[in-house]
Parts: sequence; C-alpha cells; structure tokens
Amino acid sequence: MEPLLCYPDPPAVALTNALDSASYPWLAVGDADKAGQAEPSDGWAGAVVSAVENPDGAFTLCRSLRKRDAPLAPLLLVVATHQLAELELREDLFDDFVLADATAEEVEARLGHLLWRTGRGKRHDVIAYGPLALNLETYQAVVAGR
Repeated sequence: MEPLLCYPDPPAVALTNALDSASYPWLAVGDADKAGQAEPSDGWAGAVVSAVENPDGAFTLCRSLRKRDAPLAPLLLVVATHQLAELELREDLFDDFVLADATAEEVEARLGHLLWRTGRGKRHDVIAYGPLALNLETYQAVVAGR
C-alpha cells in the first residue's frame, strides 16, 4: 500500500499513533508543493489533513489535492469541535471528517471505510501459486485473473 499524505508536518501525535497502530504507512508534508514533490510514483493512497492548528493551510491543501488532473481521494479531514461550522460549503474538499479528539479506533474505522470504498483498503491474506490466488479470509479463488 502506498503511503497516506498527512498534513501538517509534523502531524499531531494522537493522529500518528492512530495511523501507526492501524499499520497505515504515512508521510507528512507541510504544503501542496511538498506534497507534489514527495508523491510516490503510484500516487498517494489517500490523505489525512488536520485543520486544527492551521485551517487556512489545510483547506488550501485540500483544494489543491482536489483540483489536480486526478483528484486525490479519499481525503479524511480532522477538525476541532468549534470548527464544524467552517465545513459548510466546503463538502467537496473532503470525503469524511473526524473530530480531533476521536479515538484511534474511530480514526482507523473511518479511514478503513474510505480506503475500502476507493479500492485501496488493506489487502487480505492472499496466497498465490502460479496463476492461482486464494484469499484466506473470503476463500475466493482466482485463476489467471478470473
């Protein structure tokens, strides 16, 4: 899985702990230019943008990530309770939001759901032998891609 883009640099400790405990790779950036420079060759898996400390910078980054030729999705926005009103008319800049005081389990659940919806969720245990691939969780078998 490609890393998640995280903003700001450095991100909040609670957020990094949640991402680390869920085993999501991540890379922090300070602005849109650095996000473009650090982007992996296969692109970002998604983004987690915190608007708690610098809402203007966060919304600028979100806007930049959405205005690209290939808009970045999913994008999880982290906000404080007093910032909820600021989300109005900005719904196109993020896919979901979470409050800054959310538990690590909630962050993992929301992010996991967003990644699953875009086809970038965590891979299940798959055993491959030649053209045969067997998903150990669902018991689905695929032979030569079928």
